[in-house]
Amino acid sequence: MTEELLSLPVPSVPDGQKGVAWLRANVVRFSNGAEHARRRALTAELVENVTSLDELARALKLPGSLGDIAVIAPCYQPHEPITDEADAAVERLASSHDEETAARIGLLVQAWAATHALAKNLEAGSSAAPVPITRRAAQDGVIEVSLENHPFGHGAHACPGRDLGIRLAKNMAFRAMHHQDEPLVLPNAWDYTSAAALHAAGFKAIGTTSLGVAAAHGIPDGMGLAGEQAIALAKLLRDLPCPITVDFESGFGLDVAELVANLDAAGVNLEDGRPHGLASAEEQARLISKVKERAPGVFLNARIDTHWHGTAVEETEERAKRYVDAGADGIFVPGLTEPRDIEKLAHLAPLNVLAQQRSPKELGNLGVKRISTGSLLFRAALQHTVATARAVRDGGVPEAFSYEEVQALI
Repeated sequence: MTEELLSLPVPSVPDGQKGVAWLRANVVRFSNGAEHARRRALTAELVENVTSLDELARALKLPGSLGDIAVIAPCYQPHEPITDEADAAVERLASSHDEETAARIGLLVQAWAATHALAKNLEAGSSAAPVPITRRAAQDGVIEVSLENHPFGHGAHACPGRDLGIRLAKNMAFRAMHHQDEPLVLPNAWDYTSAAALHAAGFKAIGTTSLGVAAAHGIPDGMGLAGEQAIALAKLLRDLPCPITVDFESGFGLDVAELVANLDAAGVNLEDGRPHGLASAEEQARLISKVKERAPGVFLNARIDTHWHGTAVEETEERAKRYVDAGADGIFVPGLTEPRDIEKLAHLAPLNVLAQQRSPKELGNLGVKRISTGSLLFRAALQHTVATARAVRDGGVPEAFSYEEVQALI
């Protein structure tokens, strides 16, 4: 029945010469038929591959407009009352009263509303659509249709900016997860099914593990040789209903900035370790700056490998400061376990450490904002695989997911 209801036309809106009424009357969202098709094509042309709402505003020739957009958004839907402030905000943004201008403003309003709602859901671990109901025009008048069990952008009026909205929402939610009271526990997957299983187990965001990805393909880790495999996995994971962050080692010798901007990942790890030592702090800061300039909405976690190389915490702190100044959103120091060292670095930016003997609560009290499992899950799975095979050989009854459970993940 819901499918039939969604095929009904959207309710008509009164014509308007200015303000929110003019905006409603000229956007794709509240139109039908040939008018809808024309406006939809116009709106689709405006959708850019961007990583943040600020970037989208600039692409739509509406820089610095998000304050006005936030005022318009609560009044945008026809069943909501229009405020004088919202009318004034529309007029400030409307350089002319034509369909293209309406499309640009309308797209940004809908992107703002959808991404904030989606991001809030994702932060809570929910993949629910941003709008719980929609309205359709039936013979007996306007009816409300529940979208509770339908994906975002469903139906004849599917949002042309659906993919972009989801991407921006994942970026926003992932960033917010690093600024909560409790640390984000981030498990690291090595293939699609391990990531899907971790999401199904309730983890709100998933990372990838460079060792797991490389080793699964018979490639040594840390040598910059598994770039093709890391990118292929990132592309597979983009449709999971949660934020994904990708371990890109030191960049695999690729154009990392362009890659990150086009990969649909909410986060990326970039390390200053190189196959035969450490990059200079200046070189790594330049790389970080380039990536953040091209993809400002993607959370860049700057991994500092000084502890692996036995360097004093003072150099780690100096590198951390340089990387944060270059635009890094967080810092990751694998091997960091001393409470005093953790506290010393935690005030610089959201601090990521590897899982260790201390509980998430204990690490959170030291200032840690993110706890990664790194290669632990892959190594544990490998060990369990061998143990299971031995159990079969020796007559044991090993525990495992059922065939149906694995199929359900896919």
